Amino acid sequence: MEIFEYSFMQRAFAASLIIGVLCSVIGVYVVLRGMSFIGAGIAHASFGGVALGYLLNINPLFSAIVFSVATALCIGRASRNGSVKTDTAVGIFFSATMAFGILCIGLLKGYNIDLMGYLFGSILAVANEDLILVICAAAVVLPCIFCFFKELKFMCFDPEVAMITGLPVKRLYYCLLALIAVTVVASMKLVGIVLASALIITPAATAYQFAEDFKKMMIMSVVLA
Repeated sequence: MEIFEYSFMQRAFAASLIIGVLCSVIGVYVVLRGMSFIGAGIAHASFGGVALGYLLNINPLFSAIVFSVATALCIGRASRNGSVKTDTAVGIFFSATMAFGILCIGLLKGYNIDLMGYLFGSILAVANEDLILVICAAAVVLPCIFCFFKELKFMCFDPEVAMITGLPVKRLYYCLLALIAVTVVASMKLVGIVLASALIITPAATAYQFAEDFKKMMIMSVVLA
């Protein structure tokens, strides 16, 4: 236990616990709703937000949150309007936002940004401000999940019946997309864009194979994460 005497290990451990809970809880809804590809698309869209932040000389995490939420809502709007299928919309925004990020990086003068840190993360390099960001994201996402627990569950299992009963399925769907975007950006600098999407999908998908009901699936997903 001597290793936990170091402050960087304490921050890394705390961040790991919070990110694990955050990603696994939101991941249950992502898997049940069949939105796994959307989660990966939003994760890669955050790259464009980071690059835009550096280009405009603003906080890259703030720009990534705004950019990712906007991308998520655009994907949701395009897929729900029926103009294109969901996987097609995700594929378009996936490639477009990554290309936009590369364009922004190319426009930077004296480019010396370590993009590997955002693509793959660095859990041992967690600073106090990074930990605060993760705590703030958890303080937003988890209460929203708790407040709309039954509604989100109903929407995931039977959206048609939920709509007939008067549930605002469209708004709940957009809200879920926004929560996914916030979760991804909060996880990005710690575990990276690549692992953030995997951490959302894999524990929940594994729990889905073994859990007998919704609550057990969520608990198992958190433990696995």
